Amino acid sequence: MNSTQARDILKKVRQIEIRTNRLVNDTLAGEYHSVFRGRGMDFDEVREYVPGDEVRTIDWNVTARAGRPFVKKFTEERELTVLLLVDLSASGNFGSAGQSKRELAAELASVVAFSAIRNSDKVGLVLFTDQVEQYIPPKKGRRHILRLVREILYFEPQRRGTNVAQALDFANSVTRRRAVVFLVSDFQSSGNQDAALAVLRRAMKQTHRRHDLVAVRIQDPNEVALPKVGILAMEDAETGELIELDTLDPQVRSRFQDDAHERLAKLRRTFNSEAIDSLELVTGQPYVPALKQFFENRSRRRQ
Repeated sequence: MNSTQARDILKKVRQIEIRTNRLVNDTLAGEYHSVFRGRGMDFDEVREYVPGDEVRTIDWNVTARAGRPFVKKFTEERELTVLLLVDLSASGNFGSAGQSKRELAAELASVVAFSAIRNSDKVGLVLFTDQVEQYIPPKKGRRHILRLVREILYFEPQRRGTNVAQALDFANSVTRRRAVVFLVSDFQSSGNQDAALAVLRRAMKQTHRRHDLVAVRIQDPNEVALPKVGILAMEDAETGELIELDTLDPQVRSRFQDDAHERLAKLRRTFNSEAIDSLELVTGQPYVPALKQFFENRSRRRQ
């Protein structure tokens, strides 16, 4: 890498930091804290009872010794571990709206990561294709987060395919304590979709039993609706398979859209069947409204 490339990388990472930090500070400051809670409550101290305190918090041993009521005071064990699982398969490089799916994944990961360290949580990263490509253990600090963003944007994977289940299994093996796991992917895979979803469901079920799993699906608008551009040669980024579609044919466009909606419906049913919170983002579109809605919905369900 020459000095010009290094400066360009640094500039792009810094731009993402500025945008996402502003979002965290101005819009999502309290949202993350309220919906991702610590592991429980730690005993802090005892203090004298005052009217309105919960009777069940009375420390009867101290009360008996002092001759007047005392209550236990607790503080939330706030620190969490956040693990970002980011899909770097070849389909993530696609982008028709001035932004690739990979770039959007990096920006979303930056928002989550800066929100986490603002709350003194640790953040780790798993980059995967059809194998685990890189693992960066959880740490705190701005420099660490900037490294994670840089790796999501510029790491060069060895493989092109997708194996989400393997990435989830790896996360289970390296994260023993309960963590918040963000699975960021377009959830595209070659082969039989129903079989792939069955494997995905089993893997997500196992991970969700041990951790707080959040699925983030990223798609491009042209993966749902074909543009009218005549004969379009499309290559499967992960398998290299080529097909030609006449995008001026309304039946072709309709079938393409129906297939895309069916795949999405099946994926949503898979998430819902395991009670996994999910977030859907589209390249080239503002992600803040969807992110705020996600936090609001999750907070409402957890009340």
